[in-house]
Amino acid sequence: MTRPRGFIEIERQDARYRPKEERTKDYNEVEQALSKEEIIEQAGRCMDCGVPFCHGSGCPLGNVIPEFNELVHEGHWKEALDVLLSTNNFPEFTGRICPALCEASCTAGLSVDPVTVRQIELAVVEKGFAEGYIKPKPPERRSGKKVAVIGSGPAGLTVADQLNKMGHAVTVYERDNYAGGLLRYGIPDFKLDKNIVERRIKLMKDEGVAFETGIDVGVDVTGSFLLKKFDVVCLCNGSRIPRDLPVPGRELDGIYYAMDYLKQQNQRVGGEIVTGKEIVAAGKKVIVIGGGDTGSDCVGTAIRQGAESVTQLEIMPRPPEDRDDSTPWPQWPYKLRTSSSHKEGCQRMWNVLTESFSGNGNVKKINAVRVDWDMIDSRPVNMKQIKDSGFTLSADLVLLAMGFVGAQKYGCADQFGVDLDQRGNVKADCCGKTSVKGIFAAGDIASGPSLVVRAIVAGRTLAESVDEYLK
Repeated sequence: MTRPRGFIEIERQDARYRPKEERTKDYNEVEQALSKEEIIEQAGRCMDCGVPFCHGSGCPLGNVIPEFNELVHEGHWKEALDVLLSTNNFPEFTGRICPALCEASCTAGLSVDPVTVRQIELAVVEKGFAEGYIKPKPPERRSGKKVAVIGSGPAGLTVADQLNKMGHAVTVYERDNYAGGLLRYGIPDFKLDKNIVERRIKLMKDEGVAFETGIDVGVDVTGSFLLKKFDVVCLCNGSRIPRDLPVPGRELDGIYYAMDYLKQQNQRVGGEIVTGKEIVAAGKKVIVIGGGDTGSDCVGTAIRQGAESVTQLEIMPRPPEDRDDSTPWPQWPYKLRTSSSHKEGCQRMWNVLTESFSGNGNVKKINAVRVDWDMIDSRPVNMKQIKDSGFTLSADLVLLAMGFVGAQKYGCADQFGVDLDQRGNVKADCCGKTSVKGIFAAGDIASGPSLVVRAIVAGRTLAESVDEYLK
């Protein structure tokens, strides 16, 4: 600990945002990085705990947070980067979009504000790129083994990166035009600039990873072909089936899945040809159903497209402003979270159940009812409708952002004959092995939808398992 009283003497400095009037007119990143001097000072707030809960309890990757904080505070950026990269393949992604589970379990947070770990992490990796510390390092020796990775989201990229470093020849198959998966097509540019994704893809290519984009496994190539060509196949193509809302009026035009909407806008920003029926919010009354991160991304995108109004509906009750007693430190707190998109102009409504849609060919109204929840240990269970609480909302565009229900059956799952679990995900053990020899699975396709940081963890675990199998 280089500054024992740092967490007392220095106030937490959160990231700043570009002015709302400016950022809602473009798709550039909204968050502004702290200065080098501010980052060094913020790193000095770390307590270097004897039992670092940020490292052991909070971060799924087990990032060695106190060590790189101390190195940053002392100005040893290269050494801090080495520590960070020892556990995290892509800090430039997690430093931008991770919800910072580590900060929720920071010991300083018991009495003062927690350390700004995410900002420090981002500063370290960006310093690494800027100073040339991060450069292609192809493996010195090759094993002669070949691995196919299907899907180029965070899990697939991690598997490919790790196995390539271990000396295996890796080819990544991606059905979209560009690699990146969720990072490229699911997360808006105002949260994660796609140049950041491209920078990492290029680095991996320079290190020897091959990318075959525009290839839909099961359509363009068969599973049997891949099994003949490769020693191992890794399924990392996500959990892409969206949860639907099967209520009267669902067939009306103007009701779309959130990811179809977000993907189109990312295609526009990236200069690609937009696929599917065009979905644009300009001049429309937009209703987003679902209160999670995907719903928030829809809110920010609709505002930038010039929506007349944006309303976000959530069936769950409004969380408390501060950490609830049901999730004491160091657990991830149950509390209200307000994104930069929410602050740009959005009405949020909780305890709302959509009963039907109405309109004449195109959706014009949402017919909803208010609900109440029984609370057990401060958490909502057993929903019930409130009598005579029905109401309507005008809507020209409805975006369904209610999560996902499992992996696609066509393509990967049916091509390789792997078993699925009760939730529709590929059934895999703790090491990523499926029911079929030589077929492994990691990320959302095996666990169901989760965080990018957990996908990276799964990818690293799978790579170790595949390496052992190949040896």
